[in-house]
Amino acid sequence: MSPAFRAMDVEPRAKGVLLEPFIHQVGGHSCVLRFNETTLCKPLVPREHQFYETLPAEMRRFTPQYKGVVSVCFDEDEDRNLCLIAYPLKGDHGAVDSVDSSDCEPKSKLLRWTNKKHHVLETEKTPKDWVRQHWKEEKMKSHKLEEEFEWLKKSEVLYYSVEKKGNVSSQLKYYNPWSMKCHQQQLQRMKENAKHRNQYKFILLENLTSRYEVPCVLDLKMGTRQHGDDASEEKAANQIRKCQQSTSAVIGVRLCGMQVYQAGSGQLMFMNKYHGRKLSVQGFKEALFQFFHNGRYLRRELLGPVLKKLAELKAVLERQESYRFYSSSLLIIYDGKERPEVALDSDAEDLEDLSEESADESAGAYAFKPLSTSSVDVRMIDFAHTTCRLYGEDSVVHEGQDAGYIFGLQSLIDIVTEITEESGE
Repeated sequence: MSPAFRAMDVEPRAKGVLLEPFIHQVGGHSCVLRFNETTLCKPLVPREHQFYETLPAEMRRFTPQYKGVVSVCFDEDEDRNLCLIAYPLKGDHGAVDSVDSSDCEPKSKLLRWTNKKHHVLETEKTPKDWVRQHWKEEKMKSHKLEEEFEWLKKSEVLYYSVEKKGNVSSQLKYYNPWSMKCHQQQLQRMKENAKHRNQYKFILLENLTSRYEVPCVLDLKMGTRQHGDDASEEKAANQIRKCQQSTSAVIGVRLCGMQVYQAGSGQLMFMNKYHGRKLSVQGFKEALFQFFHNGRYLRRELLGPVLKKLAELKAVLERQESYRFYSSSLLIIYDGKERPEVALDSDAEDLEDLSEESADESAGAYAFKPLSTSSVDVRMIDFAHTTCRLYGEDSVVHEGQDAGYIFGLQSLIDIVTEITEESGE
């Protein structure tokens, strides 16, 4: 029997891992949490779990690596701050032990991420008076932050100026309103159900952004249909309306979320799904152009690799019989942080002294290049409504390819190709 469907018992002496919000979540409604540097977790949906355990081998390079199942519980302190802890399922230590937890400290040493702000967990070595004072100070600091997030959640397109002297990657955690919104909603749901249950199954998945210093993330809802075969009439009608009123019906793809670092202005730009639904086909194309533009110039070196990966994914899906990826998304990710490349005759001091301000388009001997040659990634995510004839309990069995998803991929290929040609590449 699959570990996911075993009893929810937790080993009494199991080492727990404190979960934190995943700060690069730009779309979706399900909360994604950070297990460690390279691993994320999200609430287990049986259909999605089945997909990851049975997906065709040739699709694996286009999906996050599946790493197992954990049990997640939450605690609430006297100040009503919540934290989420992951434990291995009873008799299934491998789910956690097989994941690298080298960067996860014991629970007593970790910071507590709450629906307010970070608070230090009380330990035997920390005086209680100091902890209370720390909490009081943090509450005062976080009051304005909470008010700001309420405004942010209502805004569809946001720009933030980032301190040039600061570490961009460390500042991102304070600026992603969608991630915070999903996290707060998940905590609230779990809190409301606390009287009935305090253990939930979560699946562990590869963190696709872990190798990027400043991840730029595009979340695209794929296909001309979003509702699953098991959707109620009301749910199906709602999803059909969203498709008809957006680019989904016309080109089989719509923008579901975006996070971009614009080096030219030192700003972070966020665009959420509500804005994505309003875009025309031309507006969608402009948003895609904006995703690959860093504020100085178009990142043309990314377009070729993206087209190659999209074409490869399309070829793979054309070979899949009976699959339907309803409401699935496609992620495109690259690093917004570039490093300068100096001329071959430059010495080491030139490289050390080169600043971001001096390395613009007019820098002559200098140019920018990606941090990594494999600086762009394309992956399918979110399979809660995926179906296939291999799923024996499904009442509807489809034949042939997922034409709606493939249509969306071809539209995406066409638009990226247009951007490439218009940019003079």
